[in-house]
Amino acid sequence: QVQLVESGGGLVQAGGSLRLSCAASVRTVSTYAMGWFRQAPEKEREFVAAIIRYSGTYYTDSVKGRFTISRDNAKNTVYLQMNNLKPEDTALYYCATAGDYHRLRTSPDYWGQGTQVTVSS
Repeated sequence: QVQLVESGGGLVQAGGSLRLSCAASVRTVSTYAMGWFRQAPEKEREFVAAIIRYSGTYYTDSVKGRFTISRDNAKNTVYLQMNNLKPEDTALYYCATAGDYHRLRTSPDYWGQGTQVTVSS
């Protein structure tokens, strides 16, 4: 059983920055696909970013150039640095993990509880 705990959410003005963290209870960060998803009110949950052991990083188009996903294997933690935030980035952000990228995008094995990001205009 893997537990994922997100932190770092909050309220920020448009143009501001936040860094989300996702701490895993077991050693998954360096060996599995890790990703961030988000869900805005009355919208479907959507993929945001992923970091894969040997394949690099992936981003949804709307955050490219503004968000950066990274990991610290020693701390078993994945980060999402979010810069130039926009009101449309407001959502509950979830961390997830799976054995590979395809599974991460379709049916992650584990989810965190989410951390709220609110961007005011």
